[in-house]
Amino acid sequence: MVQLKNETLFSNALLSEIREKFAFVDTDPLTGKKRLFFDNAGGSYRLKTANEKFAQFDLIPDHPQRDHETAKLLHEVEQQGIDDIRTIFNAKQGKIATYLTASQAMFEMTGVIAENIEGTNIVTTALEHPSAFDAATFYANKLGKELRVAPTNLITGGVDVEEITKLIDSDTCLLSVIYASNISGAILDIETIVKEARKIKPDLYIIVDAVQHAPHGIIDIEKTPVDVMNIAPYKFFGVRGFGIAYLSERVAKLPHHRLFGKEDDNLQLGSPAPGHFASISEIVNYVCWIGSQFSDKQDRRELYVEGITRIGLHEQALLEAMLNGTENVKGLREIPGVTVYLDYEDLSKRDLIIAMRIEHLDFQEAVRQYGNENVLVYDRVATSIYSKRMLESFGMEGAVRISPLHCNTVEEIEEFLKVTQSIAARVNG
Repeated sequence: MVQLKNETLFSNALLSEIREKFAFVDTDPLTGKKRLFFDNAGGSYRLKTANEKFAQFDLIPDHPQRDHETAKLLHEVEQQGIDDIRTIFNAKQGKIATYLTASQAMFEMTGVIAENIEGTNIVTTALEHPSAFDAATFYANKLGKELRVAPTNLITGGVDVEEITKLIDSDTCLLSVIYASNISGAILDIETIVKEARKIKPDLYIIVDAVQHAPHGIIDIEKTPVDVMNIAPYKFFGVRGFGIAYLSERVAKLPHHRLFGKEDDNLQLGSPAPGHFASISEIVNYVCWIGSQFSDKQDRRELYVEGITRIGLHEQALLEAMLNGTENVKGLREIPGVTVYLDYEDLSKRDLIIAMRIEHLDFQEAVRQYGNENVLVYDRVATSIYSKRMLESFGMEGAVRISPLHCNTVEEIEEFLKVTQSIAARVNG
């Protein structure tokens, strides 16, 4: 047990304000009972205003492409939402495209590049979400291209830069790589990957899946000039039914599904709900509000960066408490009968996700026993299409995945650790 270094934690007063902004932050939506929701990697806590704004504007029947006042308002909401998406990506150029889901965006844009760019191979990694890996596999098979897969690092839980770059050559048409793992929490060095990959092939097309990382850390197209990057609002305090992608200018101009009466680089099919854009703006407002608690800057991107940085710092402190414990309770590293997988020491290279097991306890049974204690976690097992390839790359059969969020408190981490200690002691005698 250690004394937690809490200089990066939110103050109690600020954290109290933060928690008020989320729905069901400590209660079950159905029963109203107290619970710990530690499955934010599957779908995060919902920001109240993001959902309220969505509902407010989704009730309006008017179409934003009309010329009356209500329609103009909806158009302004949509444009503000696009501007705020650019704030998230720091996308000064390029296009923003929306889809039903982030997975749909990944399949669509993988196909656009693979079908139109010359090359005999596609490079990806074993760590990818199925939407990225299967899209790469689908188009490699369809087009007769070789699929090259970089292995994972068993220590860091990520993928090493050199393991990716050694697969790239002048005949690579596409590199598809994840920003951070939703199993290990490992953050890949995307900036270095992009630089080193383009030393080999300067015009290489690159897709990045940022769904997992976006709610926890900075993404910056200016520093990582990739061709496609996607995010999912429902994992970023927002609503379901909306996927977002940044597209470089050159990708936007490639042949794609479109209405022929529109500009060649207009990838928008149909009419997305203005409420989705209003919801995104509320997410950016919220992150900027956190930033404003630590900075007097006025620029929206600068406030956003400050806010997401503070979110990441608070989450690193929670991760430290989870692993090493506090003066009140042992951490996962010290609890007998508990194994932390892929336990890389440098917490700055990890999002707030832990993969663990309790000895002599099946993963699904562990999740059930946590549920009996009103703690919601999730099992990642090799029988699941969403986990199999990644787990096998690490030599693992499964894990219990723990994924709190920045609105959680140290006291909640301590409560989780006490429950874990109780379950482990009960199972292992």
